[in-house]
Amino acid sequence: MTHDYVRHGTVTLFAALSQLTGSLITRTEASHTHVEWLRFLKQIDRQTPRDLDLHLIADNYATHKHPKVRAWLEKHPRFKMHFTPTSSSWLNLVERFFADLTGDVIRAGSFTSVSELVRDIKVYLAERNADPKPYLWRAEGAEILAKIKRARSTLEKAAAA
Repeated sequence: MTHDYVRHGTVTLFAALSQLTGSLITRTEASHTHVEWLRFLKQIDRQTPRDLDLHLIADNYATHKHPKVRAWLEKHPRFKMHFTPTSSSWLNLVERFFADLTGDVIRAGSFTSVSELVRDIKVYLAERNADPKPYLWRAEGAEILAKIKRARSTLEKAAAA
Protein backbone atom coordinates (compact mmCIF):
# COMPACT_ATOMS: atom_id res chain seq x y z
CA MET A 1 0.00 0.00 0.00
CA THR A 2 1.11 3.54 -0.60
CA HIS A 3 1.27 6.22 2.08
CA ASP A 4 -1.93 7.80 0.75
CA TYR A 5 -3.95 4.56 0.58
CA VAL A 6 -7.50 4.95 1.88
CA ARG A 7 -9.55 1.90 2.82
CA HIS A 8 -13.16 2.34 1.79
CA GLY A 9 -14.49 -0.66 3.68
CA THR A 10 -14.16 -4.41 3.70
CA VAL A 11 -16.00 -7.45 2.47
CA THR A 12 -15.96 -11.09 3.52
CA LEU A 13 -15.47 -13.68 0.81
CA PHE A 14 -16.47 -17.23 1.63
CA ALA A 15 -15.06 -19.79 -0.78
CA ALA A 16 -15.35 -23.56 -1.05
CA LEU A 17 -12.78 -25.04 -3.41
CA SER A 18 -13.28 -28.40 -5.09
CA GLN A 19 -9.91 -30.07 -4.73
CA LEU A 20 -10.65 -32.34 -7.71
CA THR A 21 -11.79 -29.75 -10.24
CA GLY A 22 -10.56 -26.40 -8.96
CA SER A 23 -14.06 -24.93 -9.20
CA LEU A 24 -15.34 -22.64 -6.47
CA ILE A 25 -18.58 -21.99 -4.65
CA THR A 26 -18.41 -18.43 -3.34
CA ARG A 27 -20.38 -15.86 -1.44
CA THR A 28 -19.62 -12.28 -0.44
CA GLU A 29 -20.98 -10.87 2.79
CA ALA A 30 -20.59 -7.64 4.75
CA SER A 31 -19.38 -9.53 7.83
CA HIS A 32 -18.26 -12.95 9.03
CA THR A 33 -20.50 -14.12 11.86
CA HIS A 34 -22.11 -17.49 12.39
CA VAL A 35 -25.19 -16.17 10.53
CA GLU A 36 -23.26 -15.56 7.31
CA TRP A 37 -21.29 -18.80 7.75
CA LEU A 38 -24.55 -20.75 8.02
CA ARG A 39 -25.86 -19.04 4.88
CA PHE A 40 -22.72 -20.18 3.08
CA LEU A 41 -23.01 -23.76 4.37
CA LYS A 42 -26.62 -23.87 3.14
CA GLN A 43 -25.49 -22.55 -0.25
CA ILE A 44 -22.87 -25.31 -0.47
CA ASP A 45 -25.56 -27.82 0.46
CA ARG A 46 -27.82 -26.56 -2.37
CA GLN A 47 -25.05 -26.41 -4.98
CA THR A 48 -23.49 -29.85 -4.49
CA PRO A 49 -24.86 -33.28 -5.38
CA ARG A 50 -26.77 -34.76 -2.43
CA ASP A 51 -24.94 -38.11 -2.64
CA LEU A 52 -21.53 -36.57 -1.88
CA ASP A 53 -19.91 -36.36 1.53
CA LEU A 54 -18.37 -32.91 1.85
CA HIS A 55 -15.10 -32.42 3.70
CA LEU A 56 -14.65 -28.78 4.62
CA ILE A 57 -11.30 -27.52 5.85
CA ALA A 58 -11.56 -24.36 7.93
CA ASP A 59 -9.56 -22.41 10.44
CA ASN A 60 -10.45 -22.34 14.11
CA TYR A 61 -12.43 -19.11 13.87
CA ALA A 62 -15.13 -19.10 16.55
CA THR A 63 -17.99 -18.59 14.08
CA HIS A 64 -17.14 -21.92 12.44
CA LYS A 65 -17.87 -23.64 15.77
CA HIS A 66 -20.80 -21.57 17.01
CA PRO A 67 -23.53 -23.63 18.74
CA LYS A 68 -26.04 -22.84 15.96
CA VAL A 69 -23.51 -23.95 13.35
CA ARG A 70 -22.83 -27.15 15.28
CA ALA A 71 -26.56 -27.85 15.54
CA TRP A 72 -26.99 -27.36 11.77
CA LEU A 73 -24.01 -29.62 11.05
CA GLU A 74 -25.46 -32.37 13.27
CA LYS A 75 -28.58 -32.33 11.06
CA HIS A 76 -26.41 -32.46 7.92
CA PRO A 77 -24.01 -35.37 8.49
CA ARG A 78 -22.61 -35.26 4.95
CA PHE A 79 -20.66 -32.20 6.08
CA LYS A 80 -17.39 -33.25 7.71
CA MET A 81 -15.49 -30.36 9.29
CA HIS A 82 -11.71 -30.42 9.58
CA PHE A 83 -10.00 -27.56 11.41
CA THR A 84 -6.44 -26.51 10.66
CA PRO A 85 -4.07 -26.01 13.58
CA THR A 86 -3.19 -22.44 14.52
CA SER A 87 -0.71 -20.86 12.06
CA SER A 88 -1.25 -23.66 9.55
CA SER A 89 -3.42 -21.99 6.93
CA TRP A 90 -1.01 -23.34 4.28
CA LEU A 91 -2.68 -26.74 4.81
CA ASN A 92 -5.89 -25.36 3.31
CA LEU A 93 -5.76 -25.12 -0.50
CA VAL A 94 -8.45 -22.43 -0.60
CA GLU A 95 -5.88 -20.17 1.09
CA ARG A 96 -3.74 -20.63 -2.04
CA PHE A 97 -6.67 -19.37 -4.08
CA PHE A 98 -7.04 -16.36 -1.73
CA ALA A 99 -3.36 -15.56 -2.35
CA ASP A 100 -3.98 -15.62 -6.11
CA LEU A 101 -7.07 -13.42 -5.74
CA THR A 102 -5.09 -10.96 -3.63
CA GLY A 103 -2.25 -10.79 -6.15
CA ASP A 104 -4.39 -10.72 -9.27
CA VAL A 105 -7.22 -8.42 -8.15
CA ILE A 106 -6.95 -6.80 -4.76
CA ARG A 107 -3.32 -5.69 -4.56
CA ALA A 108 -3.36 -4.66 -8.23
CA GLY A 109 -6.59 -2.68 -7.91
CA SER A 110 -7.68 0.69 -6.61
CA PHE A 111 -11.19 0.70 -5.24
CA THR A 112 -13.24 3.72 -4.22
CA SER A 113 -15.99 1.60 -2.69
CA VAL A 114 -16.77 -1.87 -1.44
CA SER A 115 -19.15 -2.35 -4.36
CA GLU A 116 -16.25 -1.79 -6.82
CA LEU A 117 -14.16 -4.33 -4.93
CA VAL A 118 -16.99 -6.88 -4.93
CA ARG A 119 -17.61 -6.31 -8.64
CA ASP A 120 -13.97 -7.00 -9.52
CA ILE A 121 -13.86 -10.05 -7.24
CA LYS A 122 -16.99 -11.46 -8.88
CA VAL A 123 -15.58 -10.90 -12.38
CA TYR A 124 -12.41 -12.75 -11.35
CA LEU A 125 -14.42 -15.59 -9.83
CA ALA A 126 -16.57 -15.96 -12.96
CA GLU A 127 -13.48 -16.06 -15.21
CA ARG A 128 -11.79 -18.60 -12.94
CA ASN A 129 -14.85 -20.84 -12.71
CA ALA A 130 -15.27 -20.71 -16.50
CA ASP A 131 -11.97 -22.60 -16.80
CA PRO A 132 -11.16 -24.05 -13.37
CA LYS A 133 -7.86 -25.74 -12.65
CA PRO A 134 -7.11 -27.70 -9.49
CA TYR A 135 -4.20 -26.78 -7.27
CA LEU A 136 -1.62 -29.53 -7.03
CA TRP A 137 0.81 -30.11 -4.20
CA ARG A 138 4.29 -30.07 -5.69
CA ALA A 139 6.43 -30.55 -2.58
CA GLU A 140 6.98 -33.96 -1.05
CA GLY A 141 5.95 -34.47 2.56
CA ALA A 142 9.54 -35.13 3.64
CA GLU A 143 10.63 -31.86 2.03
CA ILE A 144 7.95 -29.89 3.90
CA LEU A 145 8.87 -31.54 7.21
CA ALA A 146 12.57 -30.79 6.64
CA LYS A 147 11.75 -27.10 6.10
CA ILE A 148 9.69 -27.04 9.28
CA LYS A 149 12.57 -28.64 11.20
CA ARG A 150 15.03 -26.05 9.84
CA ALA A 151 12.66 -23.20 10.70
CA ARG A 152 12.19 -24.47 14.26
CA SER A 153 15.95 -24.79 14.68
CA THR A 154 16.46 -21.22 13.47
CA LEU A 155 13.76 -19.91 15.81
CA GLU A 156 15.20 -21.79 18.77
CA LYS A 157 18.68 -20.38 18.05
CA ALA A 158 17.27 -16.86 17.78
CA ALA A 159 15.35 -17.27 21.05
CA ALA A 160 18.48 -18.53 22.83
CA ALA A 161 20.60 -15.57 21.61
